[in-house]
Amino acid sequence: MTNRDRAPEDISTPERMGVLAKATADAMGHKVRGEHETEEGAHQAMTREEVEAVIDSWPDAPKTVARKMMEQYGPANEGTPTKLFWYRNGPWKRTELTSDVVLHDFPSPHSDFLTQFIDYRVPVEMFSVIGEYDGSCLVDRTAGEVAARCDSEAANIVTLNLMHDLVTGKTTVAQARQTYADNVMGYTMGRSAPYAERLQFDVAQGGTEDPDEAMAGGAMARQTVAKVKDVLSGDDKPVDT
Repeated sequence: MTNRDRAPEDISTPERMGVLAKATADAMGHKVRGEHETEEGAHQAMTREEVEAVIDSWPDAPKTVARKMMEQYGPANEGTPTKLFWYRNGPWKRTELTSDVVLHDFPSPHSDFLTQFIDYRVPVEMFSVIGEYDGSCLVDRTAGEVAARCDSEAANIVTLNLMHDLVTGKTTVAQARQTYADNVMGYTMGRSAPYAERLQFDVAQGGTEDPDEAMAGGAMARQTVAKVKDVLSGDDKPVDT
């Protein structure tokens, strides 16, 4: 069996334990150093020529947006054949531009390919509300970040401004969806679109993470006892926690 053919069940117990130990050590080091996860990426830099080489075969829409992003923020920090990344550009924690589009019909048919992140802690009870509002408003509880994914920076700004209004109780889902459509269409037509101009709330710079609560200690003790019993009995199989 090659590594490519291996499934999770094929990884040995020592390998599994090794990965867990390394991940735990990494987490502790990150916490002690107080590093923001964008720091390493922000130190990287591409040239305009390298960016142009990446986007040469991309579809027209993301290629156009890539060039607009370069005009505003300079060349991307990192790139792959299908993705470009900017870190700490403008109000954004991270910007990801991809040639792999996602079809989206709200508020009218278009493709999503520009995803922009900020640090923001969303109350857990608001997750489903945000999902009702816009499926391209993405929430990561553990990382403490939210993102908007659309076809322009202006549309992403609208998405996050209205998400904040929902979280703070200033609007309802139905109102937010209508305001979103009005502002995106207004911006596209060159009319007044205040929600598209800038983020209308203070953006956090870290400190929004929610690592949840540790339960592995008790589970580890139970699994260790069970593992010893499995070995002694010859029934070396995983058990439920």
